[in-house]
Amino acid sequence: MEVTRLFDIMHRQAKAAPISNALVAKVKGAWQPYSSQETVAMADRLSLGLLAAGIKKGDRVAIISMNRPEWIITDLAVLQLGAVVVPLYPTATSGDYEFILAHAGVRVAFVSTKEIFSRVEAMRTRLPKLEHIYSYDEVPGVAPWQTLASNSSADTEWNSALIAARANTTPDDTASLIYTSGTTGTPKGVILSHRNILCNVRAITAVIPLTGMQKALSFLPLSHVFERTGVYFYQYQGIGIYFAESIDTIAKNLAEVQPDVIITVPRLLEKIYNGITAKGRGLRGVKRTLFDWSIKLGLAHDPDHPLGAIKALQLAIARRLIFSKWQAALGGRLRLVIVGGSALQPRLGRIFWAAGIATIEGYGLTETSPVITCNTPTHHRIGTAGRPLPGPDGVAIKIIQEEGYRQGEGEICARGPSIMTSYLNNPEATRESIDRDGWFHSGDIGFLDQDGYLKITDRKKEMFKTSGGKYIAPLAIEGKFRECPLISQIMVVGEHQKFPAALIVPDFMVLAAWAHEHGLAVATPAELVRHKDVISMFGREVESLNRDFGQWEKIKQFRLIAEEWTIANGELTPKLSLRRKVIINKHKGLIEQIFASQGLGGS
Repeated sequence: MEVTRLFDIMHRQAKAAPISNALVAKVKGAWQPYSSQETVAMADRLSLGLLAAGIKKGDRVAIISMNRPEWIITDLAVLQLGAVVVPLYPTATSGDYEFILAHAGVRVAFVSTKEIFSRVEAMRTRLPKLEHIYSYDEVPGVAPWQTLASNSSADTEWNSALIAARANTTPDDTASLIYTSGTTGTPKGVILSHRNILCNVRAITAVIPLTGMQKALSFLPLSHVFERTGVYFYQYQGIGIYFAESIDTIAKNLAEVQPDVIITVPRLLEKIYNGITAKGRGLRGVKRTLFDWSIKLGLAHDPDHPLGAIKALQLAIARRLIFSKWQAALGGRLRLVIVGGSALQPRLGRIFWAAGIATIEGYGLTETSPVITCNTPTHHRIGTAGRPLPGPDGVAIKIIQEEGYRQGEGEICARGPSIMTSYLNNPEATRESIDRDGWFHSGDIGFLDQDGYLKITDRKKEMFKTSGGKYIAPLAIEGKFRECPLISQIMVVGEHQKFPAALIVPDFMVLAAWAHEHGLAVATPAELVRHKDVISMFGREVESLNRDFGQWEKIKQFRLIAEEWTIANGELTPKLSLRRKVIINKHKGLIEQIFASQGLGGS
C-alpha cells in the first residue's frame, strides 16, 4: 500500500504487518493494548461520528490532552477526513488556550480531564466557532468521546462519505496547525501538510532504521512536533508505542515496559546521570573505586573512533560490573535514545554510549517538521547535531555569516520538502522566515565542520551585547556550565551591562550529598543556597568553568536560586527551554543586585 498521507501509515500497518501492541496505556494498574486493526477501527468509527457532527475537510479540531492512545486515535480520525489537527499543551496558560482556539477557528475540541474542560468552558462564550467539546475521561456534563464514536452511523451513505473524504485528501493538504510555544511573544500557527511531516518521517527512517526493535516509550508531549513526528516514525516502522503514565513515572514505566527506543530531551538524561552518580558517591571501598573508574572511562569514551584492544577490554569490564546497572534502571533493553530540543552535553553522550546505549542527537524546529540534521547509529559525532537528512525527502542547509561570529559561523537556513507551508494568517512573519528562494531562516546560529556535521552555538534572538559592545552567546556558556554535576539549571544575563552574570539552580540531590560529605548542618534548598561554604564552593566551580571562555565571556557574578524553574510556573517552555523574559522579570531585584556589586560572588 502506497503511503502518501499521514493516515496511510496506520492503515498500511493494519493491513500489511499488524501488531498486537500498536498503542498501549496503563488503565487501572494494567497495561491495555490496542492492536493495529483495533486502532484503525476505532479511528474509523470516530471519523464517522465527526462526519455526522458536520466536520469536513479543512475544519480545525483541537486535542488538549496528555499522551494516551485516544490522542493518536483522534489524530488518525481527523486526518482521514481531510480536517486539521490543532494540538495544545495541557500545561499551556488559559491565555494561550483562548488565543489558539480562536486564531485557529477550532470547531471541535477533545479534552482529557475535568480541569482542562473547565478552563475551556470558562472561555466558551468568547469562542463562537467552538461547537462541541468531548472528553476522554469521564467528566460530568461532558459528552465522552466514545459516545461520538459509538453513535456514528453504520449506514452505507456515511461509510461512502468516509471513503470519499480519504480519497479527497491530498499530500499537500494541511495536516496540522502547531503553535510555536516560543520563549517570547505571541504563538505563531505553523501550517504543516501531510507531505511535510511524511517526508521527514521517511528521511529519518532512511538513516535510523529500527530493525529488530519492538517497543517505544512515549512521554514527551504529543502537542510538540518532535514527539508527534516520532510517533509517526514508530508507526512507519511497526514499533509498539507505550505511553508513560506521567512525567513523574518515567523511571517506573521504563522498568515495566522495557523499551528498545525512546525520544527525549537532554534534561531527562541529565537527571538520570545525576541520580546515578549521586548514588555512586554513597558507595564505599572497592565498589566506589570501580564506580569512579567506570565513570572516568565513560566520560573519556569516544564512539566516533574504534577502540583499541585494551580500551575495548576495559569498557567490557565496566559494562558488566557498573553500566549493566544503568541498563537495568532504564528497563534493560534500551538500545537507542534520540535526543533533541536543545544541545546535549558531550559528557552525557559519551557516557551513555559507553553504557551500550546509542545516544544520537539531532536538530530541527516546528517549522521544519521537525528534523533538519541528525546523527545516526553508524555516523555520529559527539557534540554535534549530525548531518543534514539526505535524499529526495531530506533537507539542504546553508550558513549565512553573521556579525560578531567567527568565520563560517552564522544563521542556519534550511530548504526541503519538510519545510512548513506558512504561518497561519501571518504573511509578514512568513516572509521574514522564508526567503524568495525557499530558504527557511531558523534564527539559530551554528557552523558545519569539515565533514558536514552541524554544531549549534546559539540562538540569534538570545544573543546580547555587553555595554562594552562584546557579543555574548548564552547557550554556549550555559551548555558548558551544565557539565558540572552540581548545576541543574543556569541562565546567563547581562545585556547592556559591563559583564555577563548567571542565575544558577543547583542540583539539590547532588548538592545535599556534597553538604553531607562536608558536615554541613543544612537540609532545605533555601538553607543550602545561602550557606557560605556552598557559595564558596560554587565560586570555585564557576572560576574553573570560566577557563574555557574569553575574558569578556567569563561569568563575573552569580546567584544561587532555591527553586527549580518549571513549566507549571511558566519559566520553561513545554520542551524545557528557558523563558528568559519570565525568569528575568521574576528575579529582577536579584539581577539588579548582581550588577550593583563587584567581583565574583553568589550572595
